[in-house]
This record gives sequence, structure tokens and C-alpha cells, in this order.
Amino acid sequence: MTPGRVVVVGGGIAGLTTAALLARGGALVTLLERHDQLGGRAGTFSVDGFRFDTGPSWYFMPEVFEHAFALLGERIEDHVELDRLDPAYRLFPEPVDGGRSEPFDVVGDAETNWATFEAREPGAGAAIRRYTQDSTEAYRTALDAFLYTTFARPDRLLSLDVVRKSRTLAGLLTGTLADKVAATVTDPVLRQVLGYHAVFLGSSPYRVPALYSLMSHLDLVDGVRFPRGGMYTIIEALERIARKEGVEIRTGAEVAAVEIDDDRPTVRHPRRSGRARGVRLADGTVVEADVVVSAADRHHTETSLLGAHRELPDAWWEDRGPGISALLVMAGVRGELPELAHHSLFFTRDWPGNFEDILGSGRSTPPDGLRIPEAASMYVSRTTASDPTAAPPGHENLFVLVPFPADPALGAGDRDEVERHADRYLDQVGAWAGIPGLRDRVVTRRVVAPADFARDFSAWRGTALGMEHTLRQSAMFRPGDASARVPNVLHVGGGTIPGVGLPMCLISAELVVKRMLGETSSRPLPAPLRPGFLASARPRGVWSETVG
Repeated sequence: MTPGRVVVVGGGIAGLTTAALLARGGALVTLLERHDQLGGRAGTFSVDGFRFDTGPSWYFMPEVFEHAFALLGERIEDHVELDRLDPAYRLFPEPVDGGRSEPFDVVGDAETNWATFEAREPGAGAAIRRYTQDSTEAYRTALDAFLYTTFARPDRLLSLDVVRKSRTLAGLLTGTLADKVAATVTDPVLRQVLGYHAVFLGSSPYRVPALYSLMSHLDLVDGVRFPRGGMYTIIEALERIARKEGVEIRTGAEVAAVEIDDDRPTVRHPRRSGRARGVRLADGTVVEADVVVSAADRHHTETSLLGAHRELPDAWWEDRGPGISALLVMAGVRGELPELAHHSLFFTRDWPGNFEDILGSGRSTPPDGLRIPEAASMYVSRTTASDPTAAPPGHENLFVLVPFPADPALGAGDRDEVERHADRYLDQVGAWAGIPGLRDRVVTRRVVAPADFARDFSAWRGTALGMEHTLRQSAMFRPGDASARVPNVLHVGGGTIPGVGLPMCLISAELVVKRMLGETSSRPLPAPLRPGFLASARPRGVWSETVG
């Protein structure tokens, strides 16, 4: 019997992991990546002896990484060397007099952190300790009941444990993260410590559900790690594993469309309109497949690749929020920068106004209703604090991420404008951190704007992360990973369940496997997956329906 053929569109972390898993399962897998380098948003950039990760910089949820590698019969520690960061990160509140900030560190020892918080606000140490205990419980509930499900059988979410916690969960879903934080502490900076994670969800604490308080478990309880050599070492490891499993990887291969033949609805698929038979590349070549998995931007997949067989119409997208974009500044700097930690967070006083500038006040604000902040809350990574090999001797590297409006026009024409913004934000870092002449010490730099995300990743409205995690765009309300109109087209990555971020993308790859197998449980699959596991797919699984 000829093995079934799978084409995976996109070579980011979700596409690579999906390809490796399905090849292990017995499929003939071809991965198509339009760029010459794999990784997608989790890329790498080197110039003049400086090395930068171009996307995700925080290594959270280590058990998700461990499990994804274990499914493939691998140990992540054999591929990636992790260092625990201490301090975990440094906080720079906006100075009251326009001068230098008074920073403080969040460190690896919880008791020290509680004392630091207590010094800022009496009672805050104990309050945040209780908050993180709740965060840990919410995190475990999410892992056990919600993150590893395809929602094909919502009834299977209702375990006894979930039912017991239903009242608590209802409160976490109906209130915002900002509401929960405000009920915990009053100090504005401590509120920012508990709320900044919303940016990792493409949103703000005033828009995401309180359930995402679970993210405080990640930094304040579990700690912050960093892969030696940079985040891109994870991509390199997955590429090695995918090739070992037999995946054919083609770079420089841009997919122009999914080739779909018309088909009739059935009782099982009442909305079916077609059946995919492969993909067509930009050069006209057709790569045949029994199943197509798109790891491309979801909006791009729907509006460009699926054509008349798209599932989500324009009106659906117009009513959804794309989330934040970003201005990225990758700067090689002469001399040392001890004022900055590996991770540093800069917080403006007017946080609500800052977020409203870049996200708007409605659930979906058009670009002309958004503004670029003058002074910005931002994230700065100095990886040379932990990995001196990321810069030439006597130099450091800085990766500056400024949350920006999701407006693909920003940077599309006048590059001088985004360069001026980059100048201003570098000056802000220098002023707040007490680094005189920081911008004058920059010897090389690269600036990435929303227009670049739109061009390089076909990102919806130039968003940096993907659709934001408001309640109506989370969990079962997020676009699913299986097409109702073309049942042998599946989706993976930040545009589908469970959401944005590297750990979520790894889980989404496992959810594709569940779809293939017809597995509807809410728990992770047992590891390792045995070679050839797709032969055991259930009759209602995509693999059985498509390949037989």
C-alpha cells in the first residue's frame, strides 16, 4: 500500500513539528517554506558578528517543549542547553521627573520577590503569593483540560475536576486580567508585573480574560530559562529531527494556492464544498497531496490559498481584532551594557492609554483609529548578558520590541519614519536606564515594522503575533484546526487553537495529529508516538477518511 502524502505549508515551529510528527506516523511529508531559512517568526539574523533572534525571546512552559520532543522519541536536553536566568527580568518604571528610572529585579527566588513586592506596597507580598498559587492551579487546569483538545467533542472537557472548578472558571472567563490584578494589588508597577503577559497573547490586560492570570505561574513560580545559543537552536533541533524522520524540506518554495476539486456535502461533512489534491507553487508546479496542513497565516490561508472554498468570510475578519504588531530594533552596540538584564521591561505610567493607542477601544479598530505611542512600554532583550557569543568582543546586542498598531502601511513607504521611531525608542531606553549616548554607540542595526510582517509572513494587517486572545478569540471561539468546507485541509500555528506563542504552536502540531487519528481526548498523547502510528487512526480520523 502506498503511504499517504502530506504537504505542510510553512516551515515555522508549528509546521516543522507537524511535519516531523506525521512523518513519524508513516506519512510521506513534504514541507514547503517560501523563504530560504526555516523558522518563520522564530528566525535568526546575523550581521557583522552579531546574532539576533528575530522573534520569540522568552522560553516559557518547558514541559510543553519536553513533551513535543518526547512524542518524537527525543529528549530536548540532548538538543538544547537551557540556562535559568537570574534575575529573570528587570523592570524600569517610567521616571517621575523625566530623568532616570528606578529599576528593580524579579529574581529566581520567590521569597526574595515577595519581599521586593512587599517593600513597594504593604501586604503585596502575601497577596501576590496567593495570586500565584491561584495562577498555578489555573495553569494546571488549562494544561489538563483545555490546551490539548481539538474541541471536536466539547463534552469531553467536562471532567469531574472541571465541574468542581466551574464557578471559579466562570469568574476567570467573564472578568478581564486587569480586573483580577486590580483586586490583588494597588501599586501601578506591581499591577504591570502581573499584567504584562497579555502582550505575549497579542493583546492587553484590559482585553484578555482573567484566565490568563495563569501566566504569572510561568515567571513568578516556574522561573525563566534561555536556550544557550538563542531561541533559534530549537528550530535547528526540530529541523534535524524532521529530516531524520524522513521529511522532505523545500525552501524557496512559495505556495500560491491549495488545489481543490469540487465535492459534495455528506452527512459527516454537511458543509463540504471541495477536496484538496495538493498545492500549486508560485512557479506553477503542483505538489500532490492527500492532506494539506497550512502553517501559514490563517487570514492568508483563508483569503489567498483556499479561494472559493474559504471558511471565514470578510465580514468575520472585519469583526475580529488582529492584536498588536511591533516595531523591532536589532542593534549591535559598542561597549558593555550592565544597566540592562537579559530581559528588561519598560513600563509607561499611562498603561491604559498606551494600549488604547495601539489596539483601539473597540474589539476591532481599523488602522486609521490607531496611534503610535510617543513614549512606549517596551521589551528589551540583551542576550549577551547570558551568551557573549552573540556579539563580537567588546560589544553587546540589543533586541527592542515596541508594541505597535497593526497597520501594514507602517514601514511600507517612508522607511525614514520608522527609523525615526527607532531612534526615539532607543533614546528612551538610554534615558530611563541611565545609558548616556546609547544610540551613538550603535554600530549596526536593523528595523522591522508592521509592513515587514505583512510582506514576509503574509501577516493579517501586519500583526506581529497573530489574532489576539480576547475571550471571543480564545479556546473554542478561536478558528478551529479543521476546515469544514475542505475536510482534508488542516490548520496549525498561531492562527488556530490553542493560540499564539511557541508552546501553543507546539501543542497545535499535536492537535493536527489528533485530528488525523480521530482522537478527541483533552489530554496530551502518550509519548513517544510509535513509528507508523497513523495506521491506527480511527474511522472518523482525517487520515482514515482520506487515505483509508
